[in-house]
Amino acid sequence: MIDFYCGSGSPYAWRVWLALEHKAVPYELHMLSFSAGDLRTDAFRAINPRGRVPAITDGDLALGESAAIVEYLEDAYPQAGQPLFPADAKARAHVRRMVRDADEYVAHALEALVDELLFKPPGEADAAAVAAGRQRLVDELAAFEGAGGGPFLAGSAGAADFTLYPMVALALRMEERRDAALGIRAALGPRLTAWMAAVAALPSFERTYPPHWRTA
Repeated sequence: MIDFYCGSGSPYAWRVWLALEHKAVPYELHMLSFSAGDLRTDAFRAINPRGRVPAITDGDLALGESAAIVEYLEDAYPQAGQPLFPADAKARAHVRRMVRDADEYVAHALEALVDELLFKPPGEADAAAVAAGRQRLVDELAAFEGAGGGPFLAGSAGAADFTLYPMVALALRMEERRDAALGIRAALGPRLTAWMAAVAALPSFERTYPPHWRTA
């Protein structure tokens, strides 16, 4: 059984959690606390020396980095559950490109907002930095507006959806709880709005929703 080390609200950890459920791979969840220092313990750093979630162990394998973990789940458990990547090589390359776009461009824009709106006390965010991060994020999300030809980014639910959705969800949570003027939801086009609803309707969604978001 896979041991899955997660942190509530981390979009990268949520990606792996969605993938585990989608693949129906047996796992044991270890929900770590950022504030309690769980990621800094010697025991966890033996699993991931960078002290970051997500991480998994599977037998003698210890693996960090969410994109690598999702690829591993597909390769190690090809017959389990639903596929995370298309079988066709060209379609698979297209999904990998979307994953990379999300990790390299959407995530960097999001991290600028996280730095200002989550890691600084309320009221101390740099307005110019927030505006710049918001515009970068909106521009990058617009590039996904035309992706896919069905309810999901690549035909059926999989790695691209599980990469991008948690990032957008975190941006919307910051808008709801930290800066109502952020305007991320209003900037989403009809394609991405419908896509978000499709992801939220997946059985794996409710089982993986960040626990502390339910109560805070």
